[in-house]
Amino acid sequence: MEFASECARMVLLMTENSNGTRPGFWQRVLTWLRRPSPVPQEGPEPDLADTAPLTPESLEQIAAVRMRESLSAGSAQSAGLERETNEDTIFMMYGNAGGEEVVPDFGLFCVADGAGGLGHGELASSIAVKTVVRSLMEQAVLANLAQEAENRTVQLDELARQAFARANEAVREKANGGVTTLTVAILMNHQMTIGHVGDSRAYLVENGVPKQLTRDHSYSQRLVEIGQITPEEALDHPKRNQLWNAVGQGSNMVVEVNSYPVPRGGYLLLCSDGLWGEISSDEVRSVLDLHTEPNEACDELVRAANAAGGPDNISALLVAFASL
Repeated sequence: MEFASECARMVLLMTENSNGTRPGFWQRVLTWLRRPSPVPQEGPEPDLADTAPLTPESLEQIAAVRMRESLSAGSAQSAGLERETNEDTIFMMYGNAGGEEVVPDFGLFCVADGAGGLGHGELASSIAVKTVVRSLMEQAVLANLAQEAENRTVQLDELARQAFARANEAVREKANGGVTTLTVAILMNHQMTIGHVGDSRAYLVENGVPKQLTRDHSYSQRLVEIGQITPEEALDHPKRNQLWNAVGQGSNMVVEVNSYPVPRGGYLLLCSDGLWGEISSDEVRSVLDLHTEPNEACDELVRAANAAGGPDNISALLVAFASL
């Protein structure tokens, strides 16, 4: 409990407003954590349950039940074999709780792939992720957790668009000409909203089959859409890595936002083109068949992309959904 109380104090400090006030929700969390434990009532002690040590099989069963009851996530990155620096940025944060006073489950996940040279791409991806996370935390997550928001529906689609607009402005002002892709997933109230700009991707993997949820904003994909080249030709097209739409590129940025029910079971994969450009959907499926733990799966996906040549920065973020 001392550790949990310290964590709550840290979160409270991190979310303090500029005027020194703190959101009521986090103050209630800290108060709850500091609440003294109930005093045992006098009287005969109840019968104790069997205190025999748990067997390894029992521990595995307990872990499996916990995995099914809540989502989990993992990630991995590599600069690749041909790049000296990593201009990708990833972010993940998720939580869940149970009990009489339930805190709604939530998750916020981001992948950004910067471009611009001279460190400007790295700066652009970092600024974009920090800005969109701060905006969605304040306007969506914290607002939804506040007690006064119990009867108010949070419109994730519109909040995602606003967050992307703020990220676009911040990158244009501070990244010295750098631009970035940005793919964001926010999970809240049994809804999964995907916001997307550029050619990083989001895949939903159900029954082992990866399905692409986002559309690449590249010139080669545009040629595919108008029928001038095939999807196979787009993989090796000279303009494969040229984007017509990116965060920081201009005031006419187009944000694609789509919402879905939170899946029961399966995975959500967010990745940069350093991953999807080097390994196929079938290879992704094979990895997930062998590695069900998100961090292990991401490590293996990144290793596979490097084994295929690793010409670009590689980022993989995997969310495993509860099956119950």
